[in-house]
Amino acid sequence: MAGETDLGKLISSMQPVLGEPEYVFASLDRDSPITVTALAPLGMFYEKEGLTVIVLKSIADILGITYQGVYQCITLKVHSSLEAVGLTAAVSCALANEGISANVVAAYYHDHIFVPVAKANQALSCLLKLVTDSH
Repeated sequence: MAGETDLGKLISSMQPVLGEPEYVFASLDRDSPITVTALAPLGMFYEKEGLTVIVLKSIADILGITYQGVYQCITLKVHSSLEAVGLTAAVSCALANEGISANVVAAYYHDHIFVPVAKANQALSCLLKLVTDSH
């Protein structure tokens, strides 16, 4: 099944769901003794400066990994196409208007928005309002 590309349909059916686990973003040097297997990352991305990982806060704490900020993940349950235009912008703009930072990860089926734990419920309410206002 192909992902949705129509922005109106994406917003009206995005069904944001707030996950409970707390995540952190961290950067590991290429010569880090910590293995990806030990981290069990939710996501990772290689950058020139190092390997960025998204991991459970509890794992980062156990392994002594340095991080800044703790986040919860809001998953948009709509199957969005990787070629869809505007969903990330609409979500980011709505959250920015509420003073909430958004770290968006687009995966194959869904978009995932990492928001600060302290503002997670506010972010979810904001996105639910975006859905309601789109009808």
